[in-house]
Amino acid sequence: MNSKFLARLIFLIVLLLLLVLIGVYNREPVELTLPVLCPRGIKLPAAIMYFLFLAIGLVSGALFAGAGKKTGGK
Repeated sequence: MNSKFLARLIFLIVLLLLLVLIGVYNREPVELTLPVLCPRGIKLPAAIMYFLFLAIGLVSGALFAGAGKKTGGK
């Protein structure tokens, strides 16, 4: 195992621990209002909303991680 993989693994474990703690302590519903996308608003528990934001961020990061211009040497 290289150190870069280990650092990413530890970071992901910390994020998941944070997600569990948020789920335990934040059970009240929160309203998200984005008039452009959803005029009525979305009302979900804070933990589920946090999980959705985390999942969207992880997926978008995974999709665009290799999207940069690659230059190769001769």
